[in-house]
Parts: sequence; structure tokens; C-alpha cells
Amino acid sequence: MNHGFVKVAAAVPELKVANCEFNSEKIVEFIMKADKEDCQIILFPELSITAYTCGDLFHQEILLEQSMTYLSSILENTKDTDIVAIVGMPVKIDAQLFNSGVVIQSGEILGVVPKTYIPGYKEFYEERWFASGVKALSDTVWLCGRNVPFGVDLLFDAVNFNGACFGVEICEDLWVPVPPSSYQSMLGATMLFNLSASNEIIGKSEYRRELIKQQSAKCIAGYIYASSGIYESTTDIVFGGHALIAENGGVLCENERFSMNGQLLCCEIDVAKLNNDRMKNTSFMEANVKNRARKIGFNIKEAKLNDICRFIDPHPFVPADVGSRDKRCREIFDIQTSGLAKRLIHTGVKNTVIGISGGLDSTLALLVTWKTFEILGIPMENIHAITMPGFGTTDETYYNALELMKSLNVSIKEIDIKPSCIQHFKDIGHDMSIHDVTYENVQARERTQILMDISNKINGIVIGTGDLSELALGWCTYNGDHMSMYSVNCSIPKTLVKFLVEWVADNMSNQNTRSVLKKILSTPISPELLPPDEKGNINQKTEDIIGPYELHDFFLYHMIRYGASPDKILFLCRKAFNGSYEDDVIIKWLKTFLKRFFSQQFKRSCLPDGPKVGTISLSPRGDWRMPSDADVNLWLKDI
Repeated sequence: MNHGFVKVAAAVPELKVANCEFNSEKIVEFIMKADKEDCQIILFPELSITAYTCGDLFHQEILLEQSMTYLSSILENTKDTDIVAIVGMPVKIDAQLFNSGVVIQSGEILGVVPKTYIPGYKEFYEERWFASGVKALSDTVWLCGRNVPFGVDLLFDAVNFNGACFGVEICEDLWVPVPPSSYQSMLGATMLFNLSASNEIIGKSEYRRELIKQQSAKCIAGYIYASSGIYESTTDIVFGGHALIAENGGVLCENERFSMNGQLLCCEIDVAKLNNDRMKNTSFMEANVKNRARKIGFNIKEAKLNDICRFIDPHPFVPADVGSRDKRCREIFDIQTSGLAKRLIHTGVKNTVIGISGGLDSTLALLVTWKTFEILGIPMENIHAITMPGFGTTDETYYNALELMKSLNVSIKEIDIKPSCIQHFKDIGHDMSIHDVTYENVQARERTQILMDISNKINGIVIGTGDLSELALGWCTYNGDHMSMYSVNCSIPKTLVKFLVEWVADNMSNQNTRSVLKKILSTPISPELLPPDEKGNINQKTEDIIGPYELHDFFLYHMIRYGASPDKILFLCRKAFNGSYEDDVIIKWLKTFLKRFFSQQFKRSCLPDGPKVGTISLSPRGDWRMPSDADVNLWLKDI
């Protein structure tokens, strides 16, 4: 199974200017090498058969004839392979010469795409030799003894792989305000290939990289780029051989420029993910595209996909780079505080009520509230922080909660919920020695009732503490901690919560607050609804019950963000965690995730307001609308 991946390659072979025989041999060598690497499409630089820097030699018939002869040689020598190759050469038709990309497979020519934008400024003078593809009179060309499709309107569509369609543009085409690839993507191309000969000057590679990233993002596409190397003529300029593979705004892999040896860059494009993104982004197809494409059908090579080259992040919500992570944490914290500030300004409320357990979620919610009050100039004593010890509260979390509240100078109230819960057990006839879901939820609802009633008493609002991962799993008590008047953590995944708390500790807190935050960061995740063990330690660890949050966040990200099937999620998870979890463990928790995600939708259907901070939100008013009684069996069977 390909899981929606197409393996592509960008080649920068050694070359000799105007030596078509040498260049064609290198092209064949790289095609064969890519074929052995199970690549399905390989891209070569601009005018790769002749070299880009031939100058007025492009007007020499012998060079044009030789390029045709050695295109035939390439076809003959690759006829037993199924890989698609895109090579560059000059093509003469209708008394004009066109700088073209020739798409070949199994000894046949699928089509020829001429360059649209021909530069004639600064160090570029292609207009001296080449015409723009839009000036072509014919839509076919006689090439190597066969009549083949020709034109700027060609797309190449794999008939045996849904959504694997690609377009071709050439060098300067990318640098204009609206590149041909923009239209190609709207006409169905999910992969864009650029044959290039882009010389090197100071800072150009960074600008080029950003262009490619941006175009791949705007087009929601894979962008594969290959540029001529150092063996082009250096009469006036130098080429570095830049090769790069990008996908939807991110660089998957990139070579090192100025290599004396030929280079082959391979990676996979997740075509299924791109198509899912396009389908959800309804404005993608809103543009009035008057052009129409001629789609050339082909059978894409079957490739083994036991592994993939590209990196799969095991923690997609958490940037691995510390600098990027700090930047993200600052932005998220700003979104949270701005959302709460607007709510307080709108309601005119000057008081908030928040339950503090000594755990990470309530800590983050308190920090957000504290910072918001500082921004609005509201006294900290108007934050009514309430700790409500119950049957499972340990000394560690209890004292952490008290210490945190004191360090922030908020109003502190302690209410022991045990007597009220015991009375309630009597009222409903529940044996409190039975530690079942009733035993647990009585405590959660008692706490929520206290918070709500106090907020009414002081004309305040209850700040919710639950996070995105808990909402995905339904790991919250309906009409208990599930409910609040504004939920500041509702789109923060559990794997990111601790980094946000850590960021506040390092950047925004005083020494006393920083000290207690470090203690809270080392505390196991627990709802503390069951009695402690005999040593007084936490006896109810969430991840022992529902599974590791790093797995659940991984499942959530790929299922919601890209619509990945469970089978694909399993494949990606194996790659991402690289043996950290056995297959049976991943499958166990993936099934748990799916069952809980589907069965607990009713809790998400009536969530309180809260700010969206990332690409994934489960708000029933925003990003996620799902029937509460949808059947999970289709997803379970896919595993």
C-alpha cells in the first residue's frame, strides 16, 4: 500500500557544455539510480541534455540535431524502466526554438512543456534564442520519430493513483507574480516540477528557497526543484546545483550546493494529504480559471513503501527547535490572554473563578488569567482561585496548588469537598467503597457546582481548564470539569501544555512562581479522583488508563488535520516513534482513541467558548462538526 505517497527525485548530474553524449549518459545513470531507489518521478535541470550555458550555439543545427539524437538514446536506454523522467532540451517547432521540459517514461515521450517566461535582463539573455511557450502555434511536435503533445497547457495525470497529477514549469516561470504552476495546481496538479538553471549570487539561494516554500504553500502542492550545477560555463556566472523538495510550505529535503559530484535528492510527496487539504480549503478553487489543461494519462510506477525518507514528527504540536518552540509558546499565550481579555471587556466582569488542582492544565489556565488581569489592570485579588481537595488529592498537589496561588497574589479559598460528596453518596444511595465512575464524577461535579455558584455570588465567570487532548478523548466529566464560562485551554494539546507552563516559568514569572512551576511540571498527570496509594502518592495516572498522550496527540493531529485513515496513521506512527512502541501497543491505543473519539462527541457538541490557537480545534461552532452517534466500525476495521 502506498498510503498516498509518491516518491520523487531531483537530480543534479555532472555535465559538459554542448556535449550531449556525455550529458545523456549521466542522465541515464541518474534515472537508473533513482529507479533502484524506488523513485517514481525524477527531475533534471533546465536544458540538461545540452547544458544551459550554450549561448549562440543554440542556433547551431548540429547542437539541435545532437540533442534530438541523444534524447533518442535516453529513451532507448530507459525503455525497460517505469520511472517518469523530466529532462530539459531545446525543441524546434514552427520556426521557433523553445526551452522545454520533456516528460518521458518507458522509452516513450508523454509530452513536452515549453518555458513560458523568457528572461532578457541583467545576466539573462534567453530571449536571444528562445520563444515563449504561449507563442507556439502547434499543440503537438514531431520528436524522435513520433508526434507528441506539446504546450504550456499539459498536465500529467496518473490513472492508477488517485490525485497523483503533476505539472511542469521552467526556472523563470516561478519568479513571476503568477507562475504557471498556480494555474496548474488549480487545474489538478498536486506536484509541481521545475527544471532550472539559476545562478548563484549572494543571498539568492535563501530567496529562491522562500519562493519555492511559498509557492508550494499557496498551491497546496509538492514542489520539486532541480538547478544546474557547477559544470555549467563559468564565463560570467556560477551555478551551484541547488536541489530542493518542498511540500505545502515546508522543505522536506535540500542538497548542499557547489558539489563537485553529481547529486540525487529523494523524498516522498504526501499526495493524499495535499488532496485532503485542498478539499477542505474551499476557497482554493474559487479563482476563475479560464485556462483548461490537456491531461496526459500515464501509469505511475508501483513502488515499495516499507519505509519513507521524510521525517515524521512524533510530536507534531511541539516544535523540536527551542527557538521555534519559544516563539510558538509566546504566540499561543498571547492568543489565550487576548481571548480572555476581550471576554472580560465585553461582559464588564471584573472577577474570575478558577479551580486549582496543582496539575498542569489548571496551572496554565491560572497563568493565562493572571497575565490577562495584569494587561487589563485588574487587581489580582479579583482572581478567585479555589482549591477543593477530595478523596484522591495528594499532599504534593495540594501544597503545589497553595504555593502557586500565593506566589501570584490571587485570592485563595479552600473548600474540602469530601463532606458534600459523602452526603451526596447517601442521597443517591451509592456505596462509597465502590470506586467506580459514579464515585469519580460526583467529585468532579461537586467542584464545578462550587465554582459556578461562587461565580454567581461575586458576579464573575468560571475559567475552564480542560485541554484539547482531553476533549478529543472525552476525558472529562459531562457537566463537571467539562463545563465553564470561558475555556482558555480548549485547543491546547496535552503535549504542548507543559511547554507553555515551562515557557511562562522561564520568561514571565518571579522566582517563587518559577520554583513551584518546576515542581508542577514534574508531577504525573492525574485527575486525582481515586484515593492515593499507601504511601500517599498519586494512585490514578491518566496515561496508565487511556494511554500515552504523545500517541493520542499524534493520532488526533493526523486524523483531524489531514483526514488520514487509521491504517496510514499506524504506518506514520511506526516511522515517527521508531521502535519506541511495539505494534500491538500502538494498535491498542489507536483503537482506544477511535472508540473514545467517536463515543464522546456529545461532550464536544456543547462546549463553552474558547480561543482557537492552532490548526486543530474541536469547537462545534468552528472546526469540527460531527454527529454524536456516528459509527466507528469503519475506522476500526481499517486497522
